[in-house]
Amino acid sequence: MNAFIDQLAGIGDALSNIVFLGGPVVLLLIVMSIVAAAIVIAKAVQFRRVRINDRRTARSALSIYRTGNAGAAMTMARRSPNPASRVLARAIQLRARHDIPEPVMREEILQYGGDMLESLRSHLRPLEVIASLAPLLGLFGTVLGMIEAFRDLEAAGSQVNPALLSGGIWQALLTTAIGLAVAMPTIVALNWLERAIDRAAHEMDSVVTRVFTADLSRQPGQTLSDEDDEHGHSTPFI
Repeated sequence: MNAFIDQLAGIGDALSNIVFLGGPVVLLLIVMSIVAAAIVIAKAVQFRRVRINDRRTARSALSIYRTGNAGAAMTMARRSPNPASRVLARAIQLRARHDIPEPVMREEILQYGGDMLESLRSHLRPLEVIASLAPLLGLFGTVLGMIEAFRDLEAAGSQVNPALLSGGIWQALLTTAIGLAVAMPTIVALNWLERAIDRAAHEMDSVVTRVFTADLSRQPGQTLSDEDDEHGHSTPFI
């Protein structure tokens, strides 16, 4: 236990030293890294809660629906928090009604799916800002540090000490390194999150399209169920 406390104290001293050498720019970059990490963790928890990678449930429910058993398909789809399953259940529910015009039906599904996607995309914009701004802040800190180093060199006059210049330069370059260290994992996490959302949107679009074209999959001579007596079109969510 004491060894762990000593390790934490050592890490704290190292961070304090880095902040002291890099100045307020490094402190700002550290705050940005904490914010980015918090957002990524929160989004990962949200994606896990809605089972964003679960495509099997929606596709299984869709297969049941296309056999004509809309009730069982809706029950299966509603059991999953996955966006594609939820929008599939909504589409099946509206498809079974005859008092709603098809354009209104599609708009309702589009709005329903769009609200879920907006929830998934929430707080991604700050990640984009951090990923773009961190390298620029690091470069800004380096420029300020280089200016300070050359001012010290000028003040030294004829008593130039190479160690003075080299020490100022490495301290200045420290902010660029920290800025890149903050930006790179943030960009990776942002692209992963956006890719997961794009795949969810594509899956939602796919299942809704198949609900509205369920009658096209039937063989000639098959009778249509009540929920399949209208033709529909694709409802894009991307």
